[in-house]
Amino acid sequence: MTDSKQSQLLSIATHQTHLGDISLHQTALITLENGLGDYRGNKNRKTAITLISKKSWEVACEESTANLDWTQRRAQLLIDDIEFSDEDIGRKIAIGKVILQINQETDPCQLMDKLHQGLKHALTPNWRGGARCEVLQGGLIEVGDAVRWLD
Repeated sequence: MTDSKQSQLLSIATHQTHLGDISLHQTALITLENGLGDYRGNKNRKTAITLISKKSWEVACEESTANLDWTQRRAQLLIDDIEFSDEDIGRKIAIGKVILQINQETDPCQLMDKLHQGLKHALTPNWRGGARCEVLQGGLIEVGDAVRWLD
């Protein structure tokens, strides 16, 4: 995403166990203590929220010839027009009134190749697998909320 371009939150997903069922939400409360209160947030505060770029997911699926919904990546928040990179570590991003800090890349795991052979490899370059974030300011988010860099 270029810093001047407006982006938005396209979808919210949670799961309560490691490979548990995925639930989609129109709105969700993000807290400092455990992000969305699901498996990811209860595991580590520094990586409580996972973001994925719609564009990056689509590029990886096209490259690997996978035809999968973004929720199969098991990320929590789908955002349009943003592509993450190493330069984003430490950057702050706002979704509505929520503020997140990007702390690391979400490395694709072997599960991606179980879903579709070659998907893990296609998600590996350019942070296509997404970003992991710490919650700096919690609040209610809603599909359609504006997403913007704060620096």
